[in-house]
Amino acid sequence: MSADTDSRTDVLVVGAGLAGLACAHDLTARGLTVRVLEASDGVGGRMRTDHRDGFTLDRGFQVFNTSYPQVKSRLDLRALRLRPFTAGLLVRGPDGLRRFADPTRHPRDAGALLPGRAASARDLAALGVLSARDMFLPARLIKRGPDRTTATELAAAGLSQDIVDAVLRPFLSGVFLEDDLETSSRVFHLVWRSMLRGTLCLPGRGIGAVPQALAAQLPDGCVTLESPVAALTDDGVLLADGAERTAPTVVVATDAAAAGRLIPGLDVPGSRTVTTYYHAASQPPLREPTLLLDGEHRLLNTCVLTQVVPGYAADSRSLVSTSLLGAHDDAHEAAVRRELARLYDAPTDGWELVARYTVRGALPAMPPPHPLTRDCRTAPGRYVCGDHRATGSVQGALASGARAARQVLADRTRSGAR
Repeated sequence: MSADTDSRTDVLVVGAGLAGLACAHDLTARGLTVRVLEASDGVGGRMRTDHRDGFTLDRGFQVFNTSYPQVKSRLDLRALRLRPFTAGLLVRGPDGLRRFADPTRHPRDAGALLPGRAASARDLAALGVLSARDMFLPARLIKRGPDRTTATELAAAGLSQDIVDAVLRPFLSGVFLEDDLETSSRVFHLVWRSMLRGTLCLPGRGIGAVPQALAAQLPDGCVTLESPVAALTDDGVLLADGAERTAPTVVVATDAAAAGRLIPGLDVPGSRTVTTYYHAASQPPLREPTLLLDGEHRLLNTCVLTQVVPGYAADSRSLVSTSLLGAHDDAHEAAVRRELARLYDAPTDGWELVARYTVRGALPAMPPPHPLTRDCRTAPGRYVCGDHRATGSVQGALASGARAARQVLADRTRSGAR
């Protein structure tokens, strides 16, 4: 067995996703020598983008929220060349197409929210009260609120089953990747708050530009790709090729399943799986950058991505992203196109399947009671971070990485390490 005996490595970080990159950045900023070991051929974890045949293909439909505190403190948003989605959504249900827009951002669409068009006056009032509370209440008070399922919380807020089933369930199913609204109500309120306070966007070069920007802040040579870790050892880690890397501190910053394999006995939450199909169409079936939801719950959502970022297709074709819960293969593609014809009220027979991504473990399950933060220390010199240790979001992943770095630094100070 060969070993890396470079005593200058203070910390080994396993995984170059958002949590691992944030942790490595905070540690190197304090003068520590860090090596990030990534199993794949690129940084980002689940936040990756492929550039294939002139298309920009995110590995699963994702959006970027500008309001997250960790995002604002770590990234140059202007450099990402962000392009916004409409501050609203469309829902295709049995009674036709409903539009929901934020009247504070799109006053001209306020008429769509008149009682009887999108929802009843009572539901609109209840939703307004809920949104105002989340918009202006300090986050620390939201975090201290009672924790129950989102379904229970929406009912307690006075929202009818009609608006929940017709609008909120289709939307939140795409956010939390579950259809029963069983996600923690505290998580729901924090996510709803972030959406109200920020803008949902896509970077011009794809969602993978976000972790690439984080990685660019690290010292040269900090990240080593294609270096899968097979196990933790007393002195560091054992790589899959039999080589050993040594360091007094190891931070496991992988997804939940991999973390559970590397750290026996770790409390690993369940996870959500989603499949995204990308189609190329000769004409855009919707000429606006708006998310279209399926009120009949057969699909999660669909969007003409080239209406958001024209550069997602190098030619004149439109790139359409469509997601649905669970794992699906290419044999299901024809059925997806039939549902898309219903949603867009447009023919889809000539659409070309460009790619399909099934993302297992796309999000951690977050039923109540859900701890918004968890201790990162698992043993002396051993730590774990990731969105599965906080909330399933970019904010959760980055905050967990930052928390792990703080604990590493605090423990080193207590032990007298330099």
